[in-house]
Amino acid sequence: MAQTKGGPGKAQKRRKGAKGHRSGRPRRLALDVYETEMLRLQAELVALQEWVRSTGARVLVIFEGRDAAGKGSAIKRVTEFLNPRVVRIVALPAPTERERGQWYFQRYVPHLPAAGEIVLMDRSWYNRAGVEHVMGFCTPTEHKRFMAQCPVFERLLIQDGILLFKYWFSISHAEQERRFKSRLDDPLRQWKLSPMDREAILRWEDYSRAKDDMFMQTDTAESPWYVVEAEDKRRARINMIAHLLSSIDYTEVRAEPVTLPERPKAVNYTRPPRDLYRYVPDHAAILQQPGEE
Repeated sequence: MAQTKGGPGKAQKRRKGAKGHRSGRPRRLALDVYETEMLRLQAELVALQEWVRSTGARVLVIFEGRDAAGKGSAIKRVTEFLNPRVVRIVALPAPTERERGQWYFQRYVPHLPAAGEIVLMDRSWYNRAGVEHVMGFCTPTEHKRFMAQCPVFERLLIQDGILLFKYWFSISHAEQERRFKSRLDDPLRQWKLSPMDREAILRWEDYSRAKDDMFMQTDTAESPWYVVEAEDKRRARINMIAHLLSSIDYTEVRAEPVTLPERPKAVNYTRPPRDLYRYVPDHAAILQQPGEE
């Protein structure tokens, strides 16, 4: 697909190198550089959204990777300024008893994008290749069947016109442990810790082998995996969004300008007395010192 103004330039591509291997933890992207570029990319995401809405395109983006790799925070930056009627986040809970008796992909089909929609999957059907396989939540036969069916399933989606992108957020075991520990004493993020995170540490090599096997079977020419180096979350978000934008041949959709009319004067309306309503207490008033603006 043709590159758009959202993607990296030629010089940036040359600096990346042929394989993009990680060689130690990268220097953290400066905050001012990150914020400036993020706003530019988010403006391009709005343009992409309008193109999808107006053309009826269907975009499906899968976010996978290690626990604490930064998938959720990347999704937040993608959707921050987008219309939730156009862009949906899908993060399915554990399957119900009925869903466990279905064809494996069946529970995901209702969440696929319709015309004019972008769907971001915070984990996906690849649960079967990762956590279900490693933790024994599926049988070896079910895992083998998934590996055989997944490329076929994705081929059908792509042939039907869905633009499918798969991102794997990659971090080191040291960085994963650091992020887990940072959540222990953070009341705003403690909910992110679970017994599965403990298993993610204990079974690091098992998950590594599962990921390697998954890539071997499902990294195809028509539905490739793209690895996002995620040791630095700022770089990971910038790189992932820039790549997504550069991979879709979208164009700017010029909307009709909106003008605001003059507000008409009230003719036959009198507002009811304020004491008829229940107002929330002015909690903000206790935060402000007298004389402060």
